Amino acid sequence: MAQLIKLQNYISRYEWNIYRYPSQYIRLKQDNWNKLLYLWNTDDGMTEEKDNEEEQKQSRFEKWKTFRKNKDEDEKMESESTVKRGLPQSEQELKQYFLNRLLPFQLKWATSTVSNVSFMEKKYEEDVTLKYFLQRFPDTYLLMYYPIFHIKKAPVEGEIIFISPVGIEIIYLLEEDPQCVFTVQDERTWLKRNENKDSSILSPFIALKRSERIVRGILNKYNVSFPITKTVLSRSNRIDFISEPFNTKIIDKNSCKTWFESRRSLVSPLKNQQLKAAEQLLKYCQTTSVKRPEWEEDEQTFTIVGEE
Repeated sequence: MAQLIKLQNYISRYEWNIYRYPSQYIRLKQDNWNKLLYLWNTDDGMTEEKDNEEEQKQSRFEKWKTFRKNKDEDEKMESESTVKRGLPQSEQELKQYFLNRLLPFQLKWATSTVSNVSFMEKKYEEDVTLKYFLQRFPDTYLLMYYPIFHIKKAPVEGEIIFISPVGIEIIYLLEEDPQCVFTVQDERTWLKRNENKDSSILSPFIALKRSERIVRGILNKYNVSFPITKTVLSRSNRIDFISEPFNTKIIDKNSCKTWFESRRSLVSPLKNQQLKAAEQLLKYCQTTSVKRPEWEEDEQTFTIVGEE
C-alpha cells in the first residue's frame, strides 16, 4: 500500500520528518497484518468444535461460575472476538479488508502532526482514484495527491506525483465516459470524440510540463539528481497518437495493465535519494493547518486487531 505523503494543502507528518515516517509506516503495517492473519488462521471450525464439546461437559451452574470467574478476561477479549466474527472468508478478501481499515490511518497521517491538524474534506474518504493509487502499489511508493506548491509567493496546483525508489513519475489522469476516444493533435489541443460529437480539449502535456518544471526546479536547486518522467494515464478510454513527446508516456485502457504491472512488480527498499527528493518537494508545498486542541491526544500507531 503506497504512502500518502501529501494531500492537497493539508499538513502531513511526512513533511515533519520524511526519514522517520515511511519506515515506521511499513513496520506498523506489517506488524498489524501479521496479527490479523494469525487471528484469521486460528478462527477455524476445529476451534469452534472443541469449544462446543467443552460446553456440553459443563452443567448450567458450572457454566455460570466459569462465566463469572472469567468475566474480566471475556471483556478484555470482546473486541478481538468481534473482529474475528466479522472477518472475510478468503485471504484475498482479508487483504482488502485490511487495506480498507488502514486507509483512515493514512488519511490521518496525511492531515495532521503531533501539534497541528488540517480539516480534510470528507470526499477524500471515498475518493476511488486515491484508493487506487494507495491500495494497488507497493509500500515504497510515496504519493503526492494533487499537491499545491508555493512558488514565487503564488499557489500552483500540481498533478499526481508518484515517487518510487527509482524515480519520480508525474501523472495526468484523463478519464471520461468509456465511449470517449481521445486523439493527440498537437502540443496544445487534443480531440475528444464521443459518438458523433467532436470537441477540443486542452492538451494534458501543458499541465504535465508545468508540474515537471516545478519539480525539476526544486530538485536542481538542492542538487538532488533523480529521474523524472511524465505520464498521461487513462484507465477507461482509448487514446490515439502517432508518437509520444520526449520523456512522456501515453497510457490508455489498452496499455494500462502493462503499465500497472510494471510498477507493481518493482521490488526495492526505500532509497536515500528518493527520500531526499520527497523532502525537498514537501518544503515547497503549501500547508494550511491549526493547532491541535490540547485535550486531543495523538495516536502514533494504528491497531487493526482488537478494534471494535
